[in-house]
Amino acid sequence: MEWQDEGFVLTRRRHGEAGLVVHAFTFQHGRHAGLVQGGGARANAHLWQPGNRLDLHWHARMAEQLGNLKGEAIRTHAADVLDTPLALAGLSSAMALLDQGTAERDPHPGLYAATVQLADALCDDDAWLGHYVRFELVLLAETGFGLSLDRCAVTGVTEDLDYVSPRTGSAVSYEAAADWAPRLLKLPRFLLDGSHPDRAQVLDGLRLAGHFLEQRLFEAVDRPVPPARERLVGLLQPSG
Repeated sequence: MEWQDEGFVLTRRRHGEAGLVVHAFTFQHGRHAGLVQGGGARANAHLWQPGNRLDLHWHARMAEQLGNLKGEAIRTHAADVLDTPLALAGLSSAMALLDQGTAERDPHPGLYAATVQLADALCDDDAWLGHYVRFELVLLAETGFGLSLDRCAVTGVTEDLDYVSPRTGSAVSYEAAADWAPRLLKLPRFLLDGSHPDRAQVLDGLRLAGHFLEQRLFEAVDRPVPPARERLVGLLQPSG
């Protein structure tokens, strides 16, 4: 059994003196593990960092075995953002969500495409933050917990959608929300029109996605939301 694919390194742990057991999120094979012979050696340490996107080759005698994994760099995202704490936190959070929120060997090509878009957008400014929130919403959708944001669940209108029901995950218009507005989650405009969000809108988007990550996805897999995501949210909170 063997395959060739591309994927993001999610986690790595030592195996023996110089080996690594690596979990990667791949385009065609989902989250997949493999043993990297010599991956822990000094010469190879930079390659197998979480967040790096690699061209991967996996082979094993039988499909259910751990198998051996080899890789070559497509883009070393971890090194690209090493000196940018916020972008590094975003990359780390995305990798942790993929590692702990997706099923083993379950392919999600749409989610993989969203991950590539996010990783390629990471940079010094805040332009990538909107991609990050959209990545979390794609993760929810691809794992069966998608939100319905295209029309009001109460009236059916498609305009003035300002809120989301924390119970149903459906959009609610400003008029329909009325006195219930304080109990609803804010729906930031950039998720509807593709505009560039400010920090306040990003935080609204993270609160929206975070509620459903916690209450739906991670409750279903009986795990807490990864601490890496909490670190990212903490960095974005206003100081003082």
